Amino acid sequence: MTRFSDKTAIVTGAAGGIGEAYARALAAEGAYVVIADVNDEAGQTVADSIGGMYCHTDVADPESAAALAEAVVDERGKIDALVNNAAIYGGMKLDFLTTVPWDYYKKFMSVNLDGALNVTRACYPHMRHGGAIVNQSSTAAWVYSGFYGLAKVGVNGLTQQLAVELGGQRIRINAIAPGPIDTEATRSTTPTEMVNDMVSKLPLGRMGTPEDLVGMCLFLLSDEASWITGQIFNVDGGQVIRS
Repeated sequence: MTRFSDKTAIVTGAAGGIGEAYARALAAEGAYVVIADVNDEAGQTVADSIGGMYCHTDVADPESAAALAEAVVDERGKIDALVNNAAIYGGMKLDFLTTVPWDYYKKFMSVNLDGALNVTRACYPHMRHGGAIVNQSSTAAWVYSGFYGLAKVGVNGLTQQLAVELGGQRIRINAIAPGPIDTEATRSTTPTEMVNDMVSKLPLGRMGTPEDLVGMCLFLLSDEASWITGQIFNVDGGQVIRS
């Protein structure tokens, strides 16, 4: 399939894990993919392997986000798709909202919530003929997950609000809320017993993989989803059932 031939897509946090899976899948369907990350070595390796471009980007910094958009437009002339995937997750602190150090909380939110807004603000003016954005949420928005869950609640709200603001420019924005996904970041962050407990309660009875998320991401970025915006889609093995 070549749903994204002649399209330019940016994927933040794509030096590994879920973001890398998204980037590779987009490239396989014809997109020119820009890897935006702070891990220069791994990010450049992914970009080189898919014939794309790497940009060092701190999504928490509006100037860095603006530099990303400018570099992509200088190279490609346009931006067609954006995946706001970057987050502090692997190795993050496990703490309560009432006790997490304030400086850490503010840094965490600047990446995990404000980062999606920073990059969207930088990129949307260059989506002159419409475009599509996917934000990375999580089922943590619906189950207790402390400040991580709070950030994902914010991502959901951001997705809905921006859908209204950007719709008149024919820019669609949706979010994917994964359940527990088997990545290095999950293995380094979430205690094994906690993961096992979550998986035991899933109707489909197994951890997800990055590849389980790829189909939804590609669909939402494609013209097949041309009348879908402002939605949050759980891809979670049935972890969260909402009416």
